[in-house]
Amino acid sequence: MAGDPTFLAVADGSFGVITAKTAVSAIRYLEGRVVGVLDSTARARTVQEVLGFGGAIPVVRTLEEGLALGPRALLIGIAPRGGRLPDRWRGWIETAIDRGLEIWSGLHTYLSDDPDLAERARKRGVRLFDLRKPPDVLPVANGRARDVDALVVLTIGSDCNSGKMTALIEIERALRGGPLRTRFVATGQTGILLAGRGIAVDAVVGDFIAGATEQLVVEAAAEADVVLVEGQGSLIHPGYSGVSLGLIHGACPAAMILCHQASRRLVGAYHGASAFVPIPPLPRLMQLHEEAAGLVQPSRVIGIALMTYDLPEAAARDAVRRAEEETGLPVTDPVRFGVAPLVDAIQAAAAGRRAARARASA
Repeated sequence: MAGDPTFLAVADGSFGVITAKTAVSAIRYLEGRVVGVLDSTARARTVQEVLGFGGAIPVVRTLEEGLALGPRALLIGIAPRGGRLPDRWRGWIETAIDRGLEIWSGLHTYLSDDPDLAERARKRGVRLFDLRKPPDVLPVANGRARDVDALVVLTIGSDCNSGKMTALIEIERALRGGPLRTRFVATGQTGILLAGRGIAVDAVVGDFIAGATEQLVVEAAAEADVVLVEGQGSLIHPGYSGVSLGLIHGACPAAMILCHQASRRLVGAYHGASAFVPIPPLPRLMQLHEEAAGLVQPSRVIGIALMTYDLPEAAARDAVRRAEEETGLPVTDPVRFGVAPLVDAIQAAAAGRRAARARASA
């Protein structure tokens, strides 16, 4: 990833913990690099007022206010449904390019493929980064990830936007510097922004989703004891289940962490559309994913990561306790309560994998 520019993050009309995942993650994990958030509908004046963290980073209502903060790049910080470029944003992007800003985008609309934007950027000498744009050539999966020595851990979800990436980022940070060499594998635009590499598998032709995932895992495993694979979508999501299954079969995970927003009852309810698919109980979700993974390689869910940001403290702790009783697994909210239970589960699974492979090769 080229350089470390400061960002004005566009989150127009949707700045919130769930609805602006890219902007929120950049604020949380790219410390000091987001100088402002552009939301023309905002009433809040600071990020702290909206998210409960982020401090005094301004929320501005006009592009001119945002440019006055001195960003070096414009970051598209939300993903409109379908990932397409809204007409209104085009003028903002053109103005930003004319002012000499790089454009970083995770949209399905690739800015670098737009002749007018590409030519405007070329003349101004600025770069367009399409985080979601996949490589031109990708393989078909053939199970190579089953044979890696590293423990492969995949996050799975009860829905989209259920904390799959955040859980792994927190776990990777906790494992960093310890005895287990750990690699985070980004499979979505926000993960790629944070990690500096990866493939957005939801932009890959269906036949190659598993192959792209397999390629990422094999490459990461060459220099890691634990490979943390960012999950996408949900196996029970009526729109995005295909990418979720491709990730499962491409990654061939030995272990999975199930992510769920404790207060959510229907798939897709977070974005205000008509939600109709009930979220099954956690044990049923575990069973569905273990069966799907088991078609290629045996795998088990080893922990639960809950999102409880919208619950009071007592209710959040009660949700964790109930999930522990329901599943018999370690449970935590990775942001609110830390990742120690999940780290312990991963370390135990890694030790078990090493022992099993030693016995097999003896």
